[in-house]
Amino acid sequence: MSKLEEYSQRFANIRLERTDGILQLTMHSAGESLNWGALDGSIHTQLGDCFREIARDPEVRVLIITGIGEAFCASMNLQEVPSEPMSKGWHRLQREGKDLLMNLLDIEVPVIGAINGPAFIHAEIPVLSDIVLASDTAELADMAHFIYGVVPGDGVQVVWPMLLGANRGRYFLLTGQRLTAVEALSLGVVSEVLPANQLLARAWELARQLANKPIETLRYTRVAFTQPIKRRFMDELGYGLAMEGLGIIAANG
Repeated sequence: MSKLEEYSQRFANIRLERTDGILQLTMHSAGESLNWGALDGSIHTQLGDCFREIARDPEVRVLIITGIGEAFCASMNLQEVPSEPMSKGWHRLQREGKDLLMNLLDIEVPVIGAINGPAFIHAEIPVLSDIVLASDTAELADMAHFIYGVVPGDGVQVVWPMLLGANRGRYFLLTGQRLTAVEALSLGVVSEVLPANQLLARAWELARQLANKPIETLRYTRVAFTQPIKRRFMDELGYGLAMEGLGIIAANG
């Protein structure tokens, strides 16, 4: 039994398929576009756990992260929003928030983000990829934090100013600005914009090019790319999540 067979069926909102060392991770909600959930065991839990398993899988040479349907992740699943007081539940969310990003960066092979449509919830995940592709229907925004009174402290405060520049990044987070795929391309957030029906084919074409390189080259290049980002997160992710949690607790208890 391969390592993939050991973990591929554990995640209700993640489909995993591998060919020739290329692993495609597709997020979904019952086979449709993902609606983000934050209950214990939801995608908020699953994704960090899945990244940890992928990081430990020696048969993976390239990872593709994508969604399904018309959106990458455009809305919340209102049935999977925690109802307990945040003073009781924030510890889990803080731990999982760290896992989402740190375990992604612990994957020591190249990552391709293929953004198949609007990414309004946790868009920082695909744009942290080494190569970022977007369909021409994609839009990027942070519609889970400041515009709803939540401190944007779960890593977005690092990622978006890093990608957009300090002033544009803060504007993006404070206003809920939506970037079209073409705008994201002009700003350097994505590298290619493609028709939706060509997106995954292009992701796999690039993945095959990468996968042909020696595994040591793949791994050590990824480590070199991610080290500066990891350093930023080590300094700022835990603190930002603490500020986010304090803000939620002050507002809601």
